[in-house]
Amino acid sequence: MSEQAQGIPGIPDLTHPTELIQFGNHILKGSLLLVLLVIALGIAIALLNFSLRRNQSEQANFIDEWAIRYSQILSGLPHLTLILILLIGGFFLCSTLSNRYHHWEQAKVAQVAESVAGDRLEQIAPQIRYVVQVPYSYTTQVNGKIVKVNETREENRYLTLAGSQIQVKIDQTPDVQNRRATYRVDYTADYKVVNQLKDIDSFFFETPPPNGYSLLSSYKVERDGNRLQQTNPGDYGFPFRLQAGEETSFRVTYKTQGGSRWVYSANGQLLQNFRLVATANFPGADFASGIVPTEIAGEGQSTRFTWVFDDNVSVRNPFGVFTNTNPVRNTGVLPRLLLLAPAIFLWWMLLLYLSIPINLKNIAVAGGIFFACLLALTYTSRVMSPQFAWTLISLVLLVLTWGLGTNVRTSLAAVICTIAGAVLPVFGLLVSYSGLTLSLAGFLSAVWLAVRHWFSWYRLQPQDHQ
Repeated sequence: MSEQAQGIPGIPDLTHPTELIQFGNHILKGSLLLVLLVIALGIAIALLNFSLRRNQSEQANFIDEWAIRYSQILSGLPHLTLILILLIGGFFLCSTLSNRYHHWEQAKVAQVAESVAGDRLEQIAPQIRYVVQVPYSYTTQVNGKIVKVNETREENRYLTLAGSQIQVKIDQTPDVQNRRATYRVDYTADYKVVNQLKDIDSFFFETPPPNGYSLLSSYKVERDGNRLQQTNPGDYGFPFRLQAGEETSFRVTYKTQGGSRWVYSANGQLLQNFRLVATANFPGADFASGIVPTEIAGEGQSTRFTWVFDDNVSVRNPFGVFTNTNPVRNTGVLPRLLLLAPAIFLWWMLLLYLSIPINLKNIAVAGGIFFACLLALTYTSRVMSPQFAWTLISLVLLVLTWGLGTNVRTSLAAVICTIAGAVLPVFGLLVSYSGLTLSLAGFLSAVWLAVRHWFSWYRLQPQDHQ
C-alpha cells in the first residue's frame, strides 16, 4: 500500500478491517471494566452500610449519604454512557471521514500536477560549428631516446548567430489516455549567419529537433530559399560554405506534438538580434522558467508572448510557455476540523446540559444530527465552498435543534447553545481567522451562561421572600 493510500499517519480509519477489529476489542474490554467497577463500588457501599448501621448511627448516616450519592451517580450513568458512546463513535467516524477527505484532496492535487507534468518540448538554439587545426606536441621514446613530436589535431569551434527570428504557434489537445494536456506546435525560425572569420569558409549548421516530442513531421531546413538535404538519417548537421564577410540565412520549420510545456533553450550561447513570438491558442497560458517576456498580449482565448533582445544577451534558463492551472487551495482544513469535531460536540453538549432539561432521547437525537451534518459537510465541500456549505447546513441544524425544547423558551435556549457551541466553532475552523471566530464563540457561550444563570436566580427571588 502506498503512503498516499494510507492517509493521515496515526489516525484510525474504520474502513480498514484490522483497525475495526482492534476498535471492537477495546470497546469490549472497556465496557467490561466499567461494569465491574460499578458493581464493585455498589457492593462495597452496601457492605459498609450493612455492617455499620447497627452500632454507630453517625457512621450509618454517613454511609446513607454515600449511598444516596451513589444512587445519584447511577442515575446519571446512562447519560454519561451515552455521551461516551457518541463521543467515541463520533471520533472514529470523523477520523475515517478525515482520512477519506485527505485521500480526495491528495488525488485532486495529483490530478492537477499530472495534467501539466511529463516531458517538455524543448527546442535548443542551433549552432554554427567549424573545425580548426590546432597544433600540439607530445614526447615519445624512439630507439631509447626521448623525442618531442609536433602535430596538429582538429578542434570544434562555434560561431555566434547574427540574428534569430522565431514564430511559434501552440495548440493544446487533451490526452485522454494519460489524463494530461499535450501540445501541437507549428515552428518557424529564421537565422542569420555572418562569417566574421578571415581564413575559415567551411561550416556546419546544426539544428536538432526538439527534445521530448512524440510526433515530428514536416521537418525542413532551407538556406536562402533552397532546401537542404540530410546526408545521414538522424544527422541534423548541414554543411555549407561561406566566404569571409558574407552572410546567409537559414529557415527551420516543423510540426510536432508532445509534452505539456514548450521551451526554447539558448544552450549556453550568446543571443543577439533575437526575437521570439510564441502564440498559445488556449486559455490559461503563462510564460515558463521566470524569463519575463518583453510583451504579453491577449487575443480572445489566445495569448501572445514576445521576447526581444536587440543587443547580445546570455540566457541560462530556458524560456517558453506552459499551461497555468488553478491551484488547489486550503488543503488540510476540513481534515483538521473533523479531527476536532468530537471536542466541539462535547462543548455543545455541556452548554445544552447547563441550559435546558435534556433526556437520553434528546442526547441521541442531538448527537445524530451533529455528526450527520458533518458527514453532509464532508461531501458537499467537494462541489462547493466549505464555508457556504456549512452556512446552508447550519440552517438545517438550527431548525432541527428547535425541537429539543419543550416550549418556546427552552427551544430558543437550545438554538443559542447550538450557535455558540456548534455553528460558530465549526465555522471558525473553516475560515482564515480561526482564532477570532473561536474567541467570539467562547465569549458568546460565557455571556449566554451568565444571562441564563441571572434569569434563573431572578425567578427564584419572589419565592425566597415569601
